[in-house]
Amino acid sequence: MKTITEFFHSDQFVHHCGIELVSHQPGHAVARLAVQPLHLNALGIVQGGAIFTLADYAFGVASNGHGTAAVGINVSITYLKATTSGTLTAEARELSLNPKLGSYTVNVTDESGALVAIFQGLAYRKKQVLADDVK
Repeated sequence: MKTITEFFHSDQFVHHCGIELVSHQPGHAVARLAVQPLHLNALGIVQGGAIFTLADYAFGVASNGHGTAAVGINVSITYLKATTSGTLTAEARELSLNPKLGSYTVNVTDESGALVAIFQGLAYRKKQVLADDVK
């Protein structure tokens, strides 16, 4: 069985997008995206889908960080500021957890710490164990 860190690093789409996992612990995660030309839309600003993917990955890591499979069942994102370059950071925090559901907020910020987007996610917690190295 994979360790929980190996599990998180096996997401091929995240690697394709250039997202890096900075840190994680149960219920909390930080991920980063260095903006490249491929992340820009036709207006020359970071594509909403790139920001969403960054936030969604941080949400996924935080919600699966307890070692039990969790899948998003409802998410929303609010974009607050356009950005064109630099590094974006997503920090996911667990707000509520019970045996079936977990609620999370992810703040996406730019290099100056300005809020770029707020992502809210609700995860359904399955019984499937992801790794045995999480207590």
